[in-house]
Amino acid sequence: MQIKFGTDGWRGVIARDFTFDNLSIVAQATMDYLNREGLGGKGLVIGYDRRFMSRDFARRVAEIAAGNGIRVRLAEEYAPTPAISWAVWESKAGAGIMITASHNPPEYNGFKVKEGFGGSALPSTTRILEEIVAFNIDNGRRVVAVPYDVAVDKGQIELFDPREGYFHQIARYVDLDLIKKSKIAVAVDPMYGAGSGFIPQLLPDVYEIHGSENPAFGGQAPEPIAQHLHELSELLKSGKYRVGLALDGDADRIGAVDENGDFFSSHCIFTVILRHLIEYKKLTGAVVKTVSTTRMVDLLAGKFGLELFETPIGFKHICELMLERDILMGGEESGGLGVKGHIPERDGILLGLLLLEAMAVSGKGLKQLLNETMDEIGHFHYSRIDRRIENAAKEQLITKLRSQPPLEIDGRRVADSNFSDGFKFIFDNGDWLLIRPSGTEPVLRLYSEAATPDQVGRFLRAAISIAGV
Repeated sequence: MQIKFGTDGWRGVIARDFTFDNLSIVAQATMDYLNREGLGGKGLVIGYDRRFMSRDFARRVAEIAAGNGIRVRLAEEYAPTPAISWAVWESKAGAGIMITASHNPPEYNGFKVKEGFGGSALPSTTRILEEIVAFNIDNGRRVVAVPYDVAVDKGQIELFDPREGYFHQIARYVDLDLIKKSKIAVAVDPMYGAGSGFIPQLLPDVYEIHGSENPAFGGQAPEPIAQHLHELSELLKSGKYRVGLALDGDADRIGAVDENGDFFSSHCIFTVILRHLIEYKKLTGAVVKTVSTTRMVDLLAGKFGLELFETPIGFKHICELMLERDILMGGEESGGLGVKGHIPERDGILLGLLLLEAMAVSGKGLKQLLNETMDEIGHFHYSRIDRRIENAAKEQLITKLRSQPPLEIDGRRVADSNFSDGFKFIFDNGDWLLIRPSGTEPVLRLYSEAATPDQVGRFLRAAISIAGV
């Protein structure tokens, strides 16, 4: 077995790749790492989402931690990833483990590692974990565990509620009273995930859909993108609500629907919140975006004289910069956004509340806030297509694009390129196309941003032809 950590953790199909045996091997390697680095004595925080058997998988990791002499704080119920990440930082734990496959389809589960700073494990850390896993397999390392009930009785595993500390931090960062007084009619779709019930606890008047427990997530991946939010969109079109917020399976990503019932993408969310942080909260610092994220962020950063960094996809790369530099905001196309004054972590709940705060302060809807900024920096259109691709075909495509990248696409000359993560082709007016194999699924992701929707469509059709999918 070869264990590889993708953009955020190790993930696999339940009962095929993500089994108790494989999980035990990864957990043992993680405990070996923590003890070797002197972090085991600080304890371990463990949380889990609402996926099939997540609670049982989390308990197994806790048993192995106890077997290796590491005290565990285990969430007593499902919880969002950012709540567990906050608990890691707040309790000064050596690390955290979150059992979740985030936005992946229902048949997946996963193992996210959070470092002591409360963010995703850095690439240097996950490389070491992969090496320890391989070494342990090659050398027959025995998994050491204490039965769950025994470990609880001995105090090696302590159950805790991560909500209290997390809610206190949220209330410190966002003006919840202002939002309540504004009486904005809000609908929330947690997509049956670990964020269910969290925003209604902070704002009791919001209306929540898909909050029940459903490990099949209603038959679709719990990813807050346009094609998954039809019901939320219809609620907004009914006129009863002014904004819709959507969370992914572990609530570290955010999506939205505006006052017209139209999908409000992460690019738009990033743009609106960045301006809110600058103009209302009077915060400063550099901005970080991933290679698949909108140019609006570049132009807005330029307007306010903020330094801009671009990284490969995966919030762990943004996290690295947030630890090294004074970063105001960092984000990625998939809806993972993080802000200064919080942990260096994606947080869909906090970012959703910041959208509401921006609306409450301005008295404006999301569409109006975005259009006011676009009127200053230019109007942009964006779309993404995902196509299934087998590994052999994926490797062939990568080889072809590396050795013979196209010089022209849809009759447009490629003015620049960026192959740091996938294959990004940039045109003379700033339009761009990105062809990128997923790091966690047998999927090819095609992204484009251009000045017109028609041009976006033409670029994506050209990408489908280039990739042969």
